[in-house]
Amino acid sequence: MIDLLAIAPHPDDAELLCGGTLIRAADLGHKTGILDLTSGELGTRGDRETRRAEAERATELLGLAVRRNLGLADAAIQNDQESRVRVVEAIRELRPRVVILTHLEGRHPDHRVAAQLGYDACYLAGLTNYPAGGDAYRPHKVLYCLSYREHAVKPTFVVDTSEAFERKLEAVRAYASQFDDVKAMGELFPAEIPLYDLVRVQDAHYGSLIRAAYGEPFHTRETVGVDDVVGLRVGTF
Repeated sequence: MIDLLAIAPHPDDAELLCGGTLIRAADLGHKTGILDLTSGELGTRGDRETRRAEAERATELLGLAVRRNLGLADAAIQNDQESRVRVVEAIRELRPRVVILTHLEGRHPDHRVAAQLGYDACYLAGLTNYPAGGDAYRPHKVLYCLSYREHAVKPTFVVDTSEAFERKLEAVRAYASQFDDVKAMGELFPAEIPLYDLVRVQDAHYGSLIRAAYGEPFHTRETVGVDDVVGLRVGTF
């Protein structure tokens, strides 16, 4: 059983969207993992074997307890029965308490479909009679990444990743075939600065919202409860 699982359409997505959060969770003693749905084989740069080696390097840098790749077709992810069964079986095996998904909207079709596929699989995994391998299990919480979303709702919360950011950036840099000398990729719109600098600017922006150096934003469909209002961290003034 692991504590935190990111379900990502392609290798490198989790690193960009929630790499700092995964590192921080591991630092706190939680077991973390990534379930890559595809190998990203249709990417403009690199190839399947190169991306596999890059993902292995990034896995070490993130301190993951587990990383799996389902081998679904890149640029053709479907929220169909066959795909749901594959993801349900992975969830039942790994039994994560919290699952991180991509946002429900995105430039890349795989990102949009993966978010709905992941959500549906989390629910279906808890149905005892659902026709998939493994014992029924449903995660406690589903989170959606908001990084790089211009049209996204206001974050439900932001994770302080200040102490993890440089390690996150190193994990992103592990994907040199994808990101070296690039100014746009996937959900990152074109800018006049290198992609690595854009990651720093983005995370610094969200960090500033919680009075921290760096942060990663998340959205939940449910209202988040607070036990102690006296301990709320970000001041009004």
